[in-house]
Amino acid sequence: MVTAGRRITPHKHAKLEQRVLDLGGLETVSDLPHIDDVFCCLGTTIKQAGSQPAFRQVDHAFVVGLGGAGLRAGATQFLLVSAIGADPASRVFYSRVKGETEAAIGRLHYQSTQIFRPSLLLGQRREFRAGERMAMILAPVLSLALIGPLRRYRAIHAETVARAMVNLAKEAPLGPNIFEYDAMMTSARS
Repeated sequence: MVTAGRRITPHKHAKLEQRVLDLGGLETVSDLPHIDDVFCCLGTTIKQAGSQPAFRQVDHAFVVGLGGAGLRAGATQFLLVSAIGADPASRVFYSRVKGETEAAIGRLHYQSTQIFRPSLLLGQRREFRAGERMAMILAPVLSLALIGPLRRYRAIHAETVARAMVNLAKEAPLGPNIFEYDAMMTSARS
């Protein structure tokens, strides 16, 4: 298994090769070994990026660059963590960029594209975000109020999204598919 990212993770395994890549140069990367699936969990916040153009670079340009690199390495499936509300026509910058990214990935020639749209992701973070910390504390109570069509806005653990991604990668359903809260919860249990 080969992972490519911005940094080495603490996870070690004899069959795991970790590569650190310049994400800005993904269009020219040509030395990746053959791969079957691309798991893309790239993302930042506008505050962390520092500006809207910097956010767009990470959440759009780097993701699409990874998509191209995956195709050059022989991948047939792209699995993308996006966000609830992603829509290329959105008035909200964040949601518009996420939607534009989904659309760009959809135009690539993957046999299967799986898009995961979580709301608030729960779990440990390297950096402290006061607003997210408060939302994480309130999420279990708020989730009880999110019923019917509002269930899609329920917070979800990053580990649950990861399990859903791995399980769906094994199934490799054809086409572009979108998975929101209920579908991710179901897939994570498979």
